[in-house]
Amino acid sequence: MKILIATDMEGISGVTNWDQVDPKHAEYTRFRKVMTEDVNAAIQGAVEAGADEVVITDGHGDGTNILLEELDPRARLNAGYSSPFSMIQGVDAGVDGVMYVGYHARAGSQNGVLAHTWSASRIANLWLNDVLVGEYGLNGALAGHFGVPVLMISGDQTACAQAVELRGPLETAVVKQATGFASAECLPLKTAQQLIRAAASRAVLRLKTGNVPEPFVVAEPVRVTIEFLQPEFADRAVRLPGAKRLDGRRIEFVIPDMTAAHAGFRAAVKQAFD
Repeated sequence: MKILIATDMEGISGVTNWDQVDPKHAEYTRFRKVMTEDVNAAIQGAVEAGADEVVITDGHGDGTNILLEELDPRARLNAGYSSPFSMIQGVDAGVDGVMYVGYHARAGSQNGVLAHTWSASRIANLWLNDVLVGEYGLNGALAGHFGVPVLMISGDQTACAQAVELRGPLETAVVKQATGFASAECLPLKTAQQLIRAAASRAVLRLKTGNVPEPFVVAEPVRVTIEFLQPEFADRAVRLPGAKRLDGRRIEFVIPDMTAAHAGFRAAVKQAFD
């Protein structure tokens, strides 16, 4: 059984502000270690429950956050920037299930620590075929294209609730109770990581019995709608072939399948920066 653990940093245990996830700030070094420990907890739970292959994808920023020298040696690590499937690289390589560790709520969420969708400075909302999604949904839909279900998520209560609302009864590890965008009641790290380990173990046991939510399969062709924070970002992104302007801040494009939709979304965000 092969498990992919897709990671981000804003939902990691104890994280409450941008300084802690920014490589330019002194706090980042501390939270790289915490991120690695959260991931190790998920690896341990998955292996204990019967996973015989675990692959990690470092999905925050440039993908060089997890400390390889401290990573559980039973796992392999996808690291680096601009891989074909980004935050969920490796999902096309015979994966049986995906776990999210350190995920955050979608942009605009109340009581979601550092809640955003892909780009906190550019994106207000993202829809796939009129379904409002965050990164958990975008990545889950890409996994669904390959027939892979999402099994669990760790993060704050809002991130976990949104993932469950979208996909059904995933296993969850609520490691902090968000009380605002940059505040939360955080569990002690050992307690949080025990929750992650237990959720990962339950997820694999459920996968073995077939008792997990169905993969998130988006009907094709896929209509991708992006609402930017400012009209100038839409001005730039709508230059992409096939994109059309809906209003001041929204663009839309229809594309054959979810792999192309995922790539198109990433291209639109990149274009918005140029």
